[in-house]
Amino acid sequence: MAHNHAHHGHHHGPASYDKRFATGIALNVVFVVVEVVYGFAADSMALLADAGHNLSDVLSLVLAWGAVYLARKQPSRKLTYGMGRSTIYASFINACLLLVAIGAITLEAVQRLLHPVPVSAGVVVWVAAVGTIINTATALLFMSGRKGDLNIRGAFLHMAADAGVSLGVVAAALVIAATDAVWLDPVISLAIVAVIAIGTWGLFRESVDLAMDAVPRGIDLKAVERYLLEIPGITAYHDLHVWPLSTTSTALTVHLVHPAGEIPDDSDFLHQIGDELHERFGIDHATIQLETDDSSCTLHNVCVFSEDDE
Repeated sequence: MAHNHAHHGHHHGPASYDKRFATGIALNVVFVVVEVVYGFAADSMALLADAGHNLSDVLSLVLAWGAVYLARKQPSRKLTYGMGRSTIYASFINACLLLVAIGAITLEAVQRLLHPVPVSAGVVVWVAAVGTIINTATALLFMSGRKGDLNIRGAFLHMAADAGVSLGVVAAALVIAATDAVWLDPVISLAIVAVIAIGTWGLFRESVDLAMDAVPRGIDLKAVERYLLEIPGITAYHDLHVWPLSTTSTALTVHLVHPAGEIPDDSDFLHQIGDELHERFGIDHATIQLETDDSSCTLHNVCVFSEDDE
């Protein structure tokens, strides 16, 4: 019997994200202040709603940045995996905070819809136009890393959605200026809520999945199973587990079965499997145990998942 723990490089994002987070946070803090001031001055619920959402984005960026910082810390005797899971918890907290914001914005928008209030459309147009520029610039800061990290993707999606919403506010304000249809202001607020809800629900579901040690999205478990059974000399496997260590790092444990004497119990064979799992599936922590018979399959988890298992 042999055991191997193959380690590969972590992918917690380049150090340059520190500057991107700092820049994005600074831009949005300034804009939140501007939106609040002019939102009250123009008596615009749309601006105040967008300011509330942008404030939650600032908090999201702070949490995500803090989690990325913690994830870079080295493992210790107490935290042998390090603090990578902080990125998962940060994503979950961000999603929960956004859900609370959705409820508050919806309540106020409905009240404004029932009791319309005049809006200074000109002020709204200029402030929202500035917001479109700032949100687009902030989204572009995280565009390159959105595919490999839930935290970075969350930051990108939030800011990209905000840019689209701000553009919608500009359009609504222009219509209000031309038609005096003040009911459009709370309607736009509800549209903002809808956009936030769509992005937040996806973030919430994925963060919950990761917190529950579900197989990370982007990893095809059936493809992993096929690969394991295609390894020369391997006849079966059991106790296969794939789970996230962070939003960017994945671990795997598995028992591989081979006939006695057919595969040498050396580290080269195990390291080759670890390298393949890393290159093909992005699994950077692989713990592999070799066994010479499959009798333990009846005592542990099933050797192969059925087609109906998700």
